[in-house]
Amino acid sequence: MKAKDQERLTTIRYILAQITNKEIDKHSDLTDTEIIDILRKESKKLDESITAFKTGGRNDLVIEYEAQKNIIASYLPKELSDNELKAKIQEIIVKNQELYNKNPNALIGICVKELSSQAAPSRISAIVRNP
Repeated sequence: MKAKDQERLTTIRYILAQITNKEIDKHSDLTDTEIIDILRKESKKLDESITAFKTGGRNDLVIEYEAQKNIIASYLPKELSDNELKAKIQEIIVKNQELYNKNPNALIGICVKELSSQAAPSRISAIVRNP
């Protein structure tokens, strides 16, 4: 903050405000997983905005939002690669083979719950549907 990086400062303040609002709604402190979810949600919002601004020809806003997204990404844990994620999902499928044989879609919830801090839920569900 002493470096006077205004963009970083503004983004961090916004994220802290989002975390505080969620804590007020919940009436307790957030877990690390919940904070990561907030960061991912904000990153996804920025992705959607970047896409909209690109279509609208607003390159100035694209640059600004990409910088914000990079700042947020620096605080997110590194996601698993596709191969690592597939291996972890296979382990969960082996543990719950009976459930998987009955209803493969029921396993999506289990995988998302166990792996949500390591990969985006959309990636997890896509791999479970098409192993």
